Amino acid sequence: MTYAELVQTYFERSNALQWYWTLYVVIIGGLLAFASLRKTPDRLTTLLVTVLFCFFAYKNLGAIQDVSIQRFAILDAIKEILTSNHDAPVGIASKFIGPTLQPPAFEGVRIFHIASSLLTVAAIWAMELRRKRAAAQPLL
Repeated sequence: MTYAELVQTYFERSNALQWYWTLYVVIIGGLLAFASLRKTPDRLTTLLVTVLFCFFAYKNLGAIQDVSIQRFAILDAIKEILTSNHDAPVGIASKFIGPTLQPPAFEGVRIFHIASSLLTVAAIWAMELRRKRAAAQPLL
C-alpha cells in the first residue's frame, strides 16, 4: 500500500471507531430515557434491560478494540514507510499529518468504556429504587 492509501485507511478506521462510540452513546441515552419514563417498579424488566445492556456493552467494546488494533497496525505501517524509504514521494503532507496520528492507548479507552457502562447500570437501578420508594409511600 502507498502512504496515501494507508492514511486513507487510518481515517476510515477512525470513522468506524467514531460510529461505535456514537452508537454506544445513543443506546445509553435511550436506556436512561426508557428507565426514567417508567412509572411503576418492575425489577424483572430492570434486570432484563441491565443484562441486555451488558451484552451490548461487551460486544461494543470488542468492536472498539478490533478497530483500535487495526488503527495501531496501520499507524505502524505508516511509520515504517516514513522511516524505511526516505526517497519515497510521500509528500510534504506527511511532515504535518504524521505527528497528528496519535490514537489513545486502548487500556484507557477500555477503562472509560467499562466505567461508563457501570455508571449506566447504576443509574438504571437507582431509578428503579426511586420508583419502588415512590410506590411504597402513601398518597397524601
